[in-house]
Amino acid sequence: MRIVILGAGFGGLDVASRLSAEFGAAAEVVLIDQAEGFVFGFSKLDVMFGRATAEHVLHRYADMANPGITFVQSTISAIDPVAKRVSTGEGPFDADILVIALGADVNPRVTPGLVEGGHEFYSVAGANAAAEAIGNFAGGRVVIGVTSTPFKCPPAPSETALLMHEFLRTRGLLDVSHVALAMPFSAPIPPSPDASAAVLAAFADRGIAWHPSAAVRGLDTGRRVAQLSDGTELPYDLFLGVPVHEAPRVVVEAGMTVDGWIPVDPLTLRTRYPDVYAIGDVTSVGTPKAGVFAEGQAAVVASSIAARLRGLTDDASYDGRGICYIEFGDDTLAKVDVTFLSGRVPTGVLVGPSRQLVADKNAFGAQRAARWFGTQWQPTTQ
Repeated sequence: MRIVILGAGFGGLDVASRLSAEFGAAAEVVLIDQAEGFVFGFSKLDVMFGRATAEHVLHRYADMANPGITFVQSTISAIDPVAKRVSTGEGPFDADILVIALGADVNPRVTPGLVEGGHEFYSVAGANAAAEAIGNFAGGRVVIGVTSTPFKCPPAPSETALLMHEFLRTRGLLDVSHVALAMPFSAPIPPSPDASAAVLAAFADRGIAWHPSAAVRGLDTGRRVAQLSDGTELPYDLFLGVPVHEAPRVVVEAGMTVDGWIPVDPLTLRTRYPDVYAIGDVTSVGTPKAGVFAEGQAAVVASSIAARLRGLTDDASYDGRGICYIEFGDDTLAKVDVTFLSGRVPTGVLVGPSRQLVADKNAFGAQRAARWFGTQWQPTTQ
């Protein structure tokens, strides 16, 4: 039985590695991704603020040695979810079980002025370019802005504001600088009032301006102002933007999306197509678009596939739980344990912020690098 997994992010890597660990070379898993390697979302911030190099945070798929997994680096040009056939630059692949884990694409071009006058930091290339802009920044008005919802890793804009403040302070630029954050949410981290309160307290302590319920609709590059959805404007010298997120075009063209994303059973991650699953950011499962939630969904799908391979029934179901780390700067972190269950109000419990949680987050990254790539790795080089 051939399992074809599209996308080698958190979800795709975890499904593949779990099947490899259970079945070894007896597994027939094809993992397809157009990128040369994987980068943790939090590693983009490490690169942006000089705590790691782009090379250090890149985990190359060619280095994978998990038995039973064949990695194919190629662009996916078409998906037939009925026939479970995938067309790629390396030819077609037919599957007995198909797992769609292609994530969400970012599209900065749909926001006027963002490409010309700002920096998106949600793609690997964008984060690398933002790192250069931040490193060369001589001070002034910094605006971090979210252009639309949903977007990956909801705490990331707040983390960026706090880390930017720390960067300016260490460079001696605070006297001539100011940091502002505009988001379409009424709170920085809506599922956790305690986490939002901690972030807002940190903003107040550092003088970071908070503009809630306001998305960035465009940049006027001539006047160097960000235009917000509430009708106000924020002048900037450096703009760091969260771009519009959308499902990959190949998924839309396959007719798999409804209201922009792939609908799935929230407990089993099955799509309306037999033997086709979808996990992670590409779905409308109802959890935030973050790797840790894709990983939780991957565990359910891997369990279901493993049971199928063994001729057993499986009752695993997705519990909607995930743990997110939040950078506060000055080597302090908080951790939010949040659960999203269908039909219920999301709940989140805050731990920290504290310096002790730095080791906890480093272990989180190191453990997954070991499981997926068989490497010993530490997230930062500082």
